[in-house]
Amino acid sequence: MPVSERTTTAIYLSIAFLNLLVTCWKTLALLRERTTTLALITTSFATSVLVYVVASPVGYRFVGEVTGRPSFATLPVYVGIVICYAITHVLTLLWTPVTPGEHRSVHRRALSWSAAYGAAIVLMGVTFSAADLTGPADPMRFNTAFVQGEPLVLAFLLVFLSAFSCATLNTARLGRRTVPDDPSVQHSVACFSIAMVIVFGYIVCNVPAIALAAAGNHSLDGIGVLGSVFGTVGTFVTSYGMSGAAIGAWLRERRDSRALQPLWRLVVAGVDEKLALGPGGRNGLRLVNVRFTLHRRVIEILDGMRVLRAWSSPLAEQSVRRLAVALGDDARGLDLDAITTAATLRDAMARLSAARLEAAGAVPVAPGPPHRALPGERTAASDERRRLLLVARHLDHPLVAAALRDVRRREEPQDLEPVAGGPG
Repeated sequence: MPVSERTTTAIYLSIAFLNLLVTCWKTLALLRERTTTLALITTSFATSVLVYVVASPVGYRFVGEVTGRPSFATLPVYVGIVICYAITHVLTLLWTPVTPGEHRSVHRRALSWSAAYGAAIVLMGVTFSAADLTGPADPMRFNTAFVQGEPLVLAFLLVFLSAFSCATLNTARLGRRTVPDDPSVQHSVACFSIAMVIVFGYIVCNVPAIALAAAGNHSLDGIGVLGSVFGTVGTFVTSYGMSGAAIGAWLRERRDSRALQPLWRLVVAGVDEKLALGPGGRNGLRLVNVRFTLHRRVIEILDGMRVLRAWSSPLAEQSVRRLAVALGDDARGLDLDAITTAATLRDAMARLSAARLEAAGAVPVAPGPPHRALPGERTAASDERRRLLLVARHLDHPLVAAALRDVRRREEPQDLEPVAGGPG
């Protein structure tokens, strides 16, 4: 195998492997949340895996040997390409912001385009099957190797490039005009628009190469091969558009789950393990069900904070406020609500721990009703994650440590002066 083919095989199989990982990930997401969008994205990634495996020189020749037709792999590869970019076009259509009354119109357009791409695939299959494709095949040069004197091959390529052009140009056009409300969808559409411009380079390179090859001139065959580079780069950008926002969200959720771990250990593991809704709470670095784990962690922490409030005291909050006043201008920019909450929780945990020691194995009884609500307890559910992250980040803040020292100092019994005339 020539060096260029070995390199191409390595690149194509690497892309196929990466897309396989994303396919598995999207399949898990689809099982949890069955939506049309996720189904289309999963189908696109699964199809791209097959495309790159079969399009690699090793895969291409293997399919040729199995079928007895050296060039047969071209058909599933080109059909797969049309499917992938047809899905991209349909997704962009479905993501176009519309008024409630326009939904049916958008769905009709999506179905019409799907039918058109389906018809193109059928026509590709008919023309390819009827063409005379005997003789050896070069996996990288099919477009120019068989087109001379074989009108059915030319028809096959014409249908393929027409469908490919429709998908790329329409997606690019819609991507430039569409501004979805969802930021993650905005990210996807913007990537699609860029990717389609890049991928169109494949068509720009191959159309003149095919036209000259049909006339018997193969001087641009190398340019046609170069078109595959544009297709590969465009695939990367398209894949990033379909999964980049989700991967970014997954990374942020995993990071936040890890950041909440100290707070979880304080108010859940430290208070009562029964507050945990399931096993695995001590490990915040799961690879699957990350969003579910994060949401569960937030709920567990809120439950733990409510239990720990019974042991809270106003002294911690008073100390934080007094120390903040003493800092003057240096206190500007500090999140005093987060610092106060962190100090109050740590102080309450210290009181609970001391009560447990005194109870000698019995269940300690809270000293009385909790003091007033902690700062931020009326936070909207959608903002709780951000609030708890701030509290978790301030657990070890110097002002928290200083406030706790001040509380302990204020609670120490003061030395009494001896009474005059007392025992000497």
